[in-house]
Amino acid sequence: MKFCSECATPVVVQIPADDTRERFVCPACGTIHYQNPKMVVGSIPVWEQDGVVRVLLCKRAIEPRYGYWTLPAGFMENNETTGQAAQRETEEEAGANIQLHELFSILNVPHVHQVHLFYRATLLDLDYKAGVESLEVQMFAEKDIPWDDIAFPTVSHTLKFLFADLAKIRDGAGSYGVHALDIFKPMRSAT
Repeated sequence: MKFCSECATPVVVQIPADDTRERFVCPACGTIHYQNPKMVVGSIPVWEQDGVVRVLLCKRAIEPRYGYWTLPAGFMENNETTGQAAQRETEEEAGANIQLHELFSILNVPHVHQVHLFYRATLLDLDYKAGVESLEVQMFAEKDIPWDDIAFPTVSHTLKFLFADLAKIRDGAGSYGVHALDIFKPMRSAT
């Protein structure tokens, strides 16, 4: 940040009084410009048929991670709830009609200043199509997930949590949980 969004004066980096972190501060009007993590919100759209659960994944048509598979998700907008963001992103990226369920995973990614939230969801029909940010959209059973081509660690972990919970449910030994994970290690480069 170079200029104050309130008065256009060049900002300085300093620790404001009663604070512990460096912030961008306007020396003219005194505005403190806080920078906070961005929320990435999405869904885990599933379809169950004949006892087989399939998950809808999108192949990314944008960077970062162009051509890799992901769950439908994106940055939360102002004036929407996390549930509304998950619903919107699923419609935009996968053209899918879903029934949104409870929050399933919360993944903190501090090195990129993000928090990723994924909601469980049920596909209401099989009328889905790739949106402008997706090259294609496809359903995968657990054994067919392209694990080496998953775009982000948050998606891999969320899918692993889902299939672990499904195994417990099938065995009569559990239910869906809310999963939390902190990811500190930057992901490998896409070379």
